[in-house]
Amino acid sequence: MHLMALGMFLFEIGTLPYDELQRKTDWRHVRSGRVGARDATQFLGVGDETISLSGAVYAEIADGRVSLDDLRAMADDGEALPLIDGTGAVFGNFVIEAIDERHAFLMSDGRPRRIDFGIDLLRVDDPASSTDAAATS
Repeated sequence: MHLMALGMFLFEIGTLPYDELQRKTDWRHVRSGRVGARDATQFLGVGDETISLSGAVYAEIADGRVSLDDLRAMADDGEALPLIDGTGAVFGNFVIEAIDERHAFLMSDGRPRRIDFGIDLLRVDDPASSTDAAATS
């Protein structure tokens, strides 16, 4: 059973089991100042949606360095990937914006017993729908 999938990468006990998921969605409004009243606002649409995953992986359970390197290679490609949780709920298409890792409890050869990690994802429009919209314009 996996916690979440980003494209073909599975977040699970054997790879990177995250402990916390934080999701933030913004909506865009512009403001116009008015004398003696609150600013007038106009809704422009949906803004950014970000998801941050954080957790720790232990050397006794999995090699987190390999999984983090796999995610870095995916980030290097810059492709939007579908994000789906373990229940099958689809969050949309996301790109990897940042990966943060901290090594702790080092062994005598420098390998960490624990790697704390954070992964920041940014939702992007579905590439297929953008292409379809451009083709019909």
